[in-house]
Amino acid sequence: MQLNKLKPAKGATKSDKRIGRGQGSGRGGTSTRGHKGAKSRSGYSRKVGFEGGQQPIQRRLPKFGFKSPNRVEYKSVNIGLLQELASSKGISEFNQEVFVQNGLASKNELVKVLGSGELNDKINVTAHGFSASAKEAIEAKGGTATIA
Repeated sequence: MQLNKLKPAKGATKSDKRIGRGQGSGRGGTSTRGHKGAKSRSGYSRKVGFEGGQQPIQRRLPKFGFKSPNRVEYKSVNIGLLQELASSKGISEFNQEVFVQNGLASKNELVKVLGSGELNDKINVTAHGFSASAKEAIEAKGGTATIA
């Protein structure tokens, strides 16, 4: 057996129905499009969300909420995770490069340190933001929390 000799089993495939090829084909005339209306015409394309003239759902539902265009998105890192890195890899200085090298953030992300977890070692952290509890926990162990 060779790959170039493979073909489907006999009777497994059927030829496509060819529409618009005259009355003798049984699919001439309107070519399965029906009579009149937008869908029977060439160039027709339905808009996204079109519901056949019924008021679309995005217009029926009320608008609510507010999205601030000035919102600053931070990548959160807990001090418990910093403690794990400090213990396993012996890191005492944390900055953007260390976060990127250890897969905690990408190079363009802003990092905010949060206070979840336990901190046992003295560490110095430089990040874009700190929660009050994280800053308190770092400084309680004699470390520094510097905003970049």
